[in-house]
Amino acid sequence: MALKTLTGNYAIATAVKLARVKVISAYPITPQTTIVEKLSEMIELGELEADMIRVESEHSALAAVYGAASGGVRSFTATSSHGLLYMHEMLWWVAGARIPIVMAVVSRTIGPPWNIWTDHSDVMDHRDTGWLITFVENNQEALDETIKLFRITEDKRVYLPGIVALDAFILSHTTEPVDVPDQSLVDAFLPPREQPYVFRAGNPLVLGNIPRDLKWNMRMREDVHKAMERAKKVIEEADHLWEKIVGRRHGGLTECYRCEDAKHFMIGVGAWVGDMKEAVDYLRDRFGLRVGLIKVRYFRPFPSEDIIKWLNNAASAVVFDRSISPSVGGPVFIEVLASLASAGVRTPVRGVIAGLAGVDVTHEDLANVMLTSISEVEELGAFKQNVLWFYGGE
Repeated sequence: MALKTLTGNYAIATAVKLARVKVISAYPITPQTTIVEKLSEMIELGELEADMIRVESEHSALAAVYGAASGGVRSFTATSSHGLLYMHEMLWWVAGARIPIVMAVVSRTIGPPWNIWTDHSDVMDHRDTGWLITFVENNQEALDETIKLFRITEDKRVYLPGIVALDAFILSHTTEPVDVPDQSLVDAFLPPREQPYVFRAGNPLVLGNIPRDLKWNMRMREDVHKAMERAKKVIEEADHLWEKIVGRRHGGLTECYRCEDAKHFMIGVGAWVGDMKEAVDYLRDRFGLRVGLIKVRYFRPFPSEDIIKWLNNAASAVVFDRSISPSVGGPVFIEVLASLASAGVRTPVRGVIAGLAGVDVTHEDLANVMLTSISEVEELGAFKQNVLWFYGGE
């Protein structure tokens, strides 16, 4: 083990190196660019034995690693915001073809108006494509989850691609201490890539052609759905194995902070979960409120079972989203409601839209929203308004 100070982007690049990736494709976009720049530097210095493919667009970047991975090679790319939108078609092709690839998305808002700051709109826009999606809270988690995602996506029970999402600038360009495992430990955790269907010279293979029976399209989507459900167990297994080999665990599909005696819950994804933990401590220490935090680590597959378990007997829950599905609410809020409805759980849930396009939200802001919401539900037994927009400092 070696303790290093790394930006979130460099933590991702270090993880890719440790995973012994063989093909990387690159197209620059702020604030992702330093990931592939660092990987290119590693290749140039002889620290990483891999091929770097420089392409003319983000669409081509994903197409290039799609081809490499279809040939059985561990592959990686990265992007942000409008670059991810440009890739959109290829995300469907990769997932539908059941090709394991890991991609880092430095999550950045979508224009107009033009903006380079963080929210989760770009990633959430692709939640139905069939990619696993994990949001990380800090740079340590960025490194660990990238390595784990290679193992998870390459597991024969899954064979789906995966996105590791980190908040633009808050993580990507912020330096934190990161415990980097030895190569021998990563090698013990991550076996060589294997997949039974790969393109090889002299071994013809067809992927994605028009089927004779149109029901095959539906069957393939059903199979992606079932693989996503199976991934829940694979993710938990990978997290326990990482703890056994490396000595730390982040929590599998979810992490629940101070939940054991909680009556009221905050729920969120990404870097601002750290601020939510501070808000929980503040609400408990200053006001004596029994508040807990459910950190959703994997948005796909969505951890419905964990949500139901923690909220089954709760007094209320407030879900903070850094993106919006217009006319309905935030994506995490929608998923929480659907999970509870499927189990007949009637806990009052409020969705809060905040922090879009990089608007700053402090732990005091989060605590104040919780205070207002708790008072309202305790007085009325429900929320007057299910979805609130919070701009910070109000």
